[in-house]
Amino acid sequence: MGGMKVAFRVDASFEIGAGHVMRCLAFADALRVNGVTSCFVSREHPGNLIEFVRLSGYEVLSLPALSGIPPDFGRSDPYAQWLGLPWQEDAVQTLAALTNFGTPQWLVVDHYALDERWEREVRFCCRKLLVIDDFPNRRHHAQILIDQTLGRRPTDYQGLLNSECELRCGVENVLLRPEFEDWRELSLRRRRSLAPLKRILISLGGVDKGNVSREILLALTQSGLPADVTLCLVLGESSLWVTETKQMVARLQTKVELKIAVTNMAELLAGCDLAIGAAGTSAWERCYLGVPAIMLVLADNQSEIAARLSSAGAARLLSLGSDLPTRLAEIVQHFVADPGSLRRMSESAAALVPKSGAGRLARYITGAP
Repeated sequence: MGGMKVAFRVDASFEIGAGHVMRCLAFADALRVNGVTSCFVSREHPGNLIEFVRLSGYEVLSLPALSGIPPDFGRSDPYAQWLGLPWQEDAVQTLAALTNFGTPQWLVVDHYALDERWEREVRFCCRKLLVIDDFPNRRHHAQILIDQTLGRRPTDYQGLLNSECELRCGVENVLLRPEFEDWRELSLRRRRSLAPLKRILISLGGVDKGNVSREILLALTQSGLPADVTLCLVLGESSLWVTETKQMVARLQTKVELKIAVTNMAELLAGCDLAIGAAGTSAWERCYLGVPAIMLVLADNQSEIAARLSSAGAARLLSLGSDLPTRLAEIVQHFVADPGSLRRMSESAAALVPKSGAGRLARYITGAP
């Protein structure tokens, strides 16, 4: 087991966001506990997280940045634009990069632009292939497919998988980094009381291309918050708005803590009373820690997750629009007036994601007890 190697093919960019890389890192961390050596194959897109992955202790085999992409490339498939070049070329480059790593027992792929055609092309470079997905819109050819979406059913992948593929659906498969397991009990314990709303965490992903954080922050400062409420705004390493946000925070009267490229997100979430975030991978992190949340849909593929979490009482859904400040103020004032609603939402969220699937999956593919 100690000599096992696992490779990940995953990208981050201003378009893709950080969630795919973060859940792959969660899996890689769990594998590392089981003695596995992992590497990442990632393209140098603008907004990539290659350096972050390296600082997390993993080798990254980087694929070259692209230039001169035809303007009509990917017109029929928007996710092809995320890859930036034909899948055949990406497969060739991935195979070439992996020659420097050796033959992995498993190749993990997490990318909306890749499907069974790419998977069949690279299949001979590894012993087995595992796909992480949450968007059943294309065919796959793999040994295992993981979809951690709440309410996902095997029938959603009907006709999309090879017959020998083992399908694992549902939030019991959610991939969370070990730090979240370390903070879960403390986070849940502090929410059992009816403590008033004192600390709001705002984190809208590693990129936040549209600078929604600014809109939320300004709306909160105008929402009539009690004077003793602190706002904690987290910006990702790839944020385009760091300088502008620093200048804005310096002008505000509200108490705001600005944090950039944090490595202790679990601790920050555990210490807040309410979080405002996107309905992507971070939604499962908030649920696992029982953090009451106001949730925004910042990408098309987040709509399903948002609707299901809202229906389950695990988060309040807030849509973008000109009336956002008014609606946000109403929601926050409700939580200020009724701390019990925060506790009820915390209980609903924590019940949805009672444990992380990363360690269980790592033990399964390594054969560890």
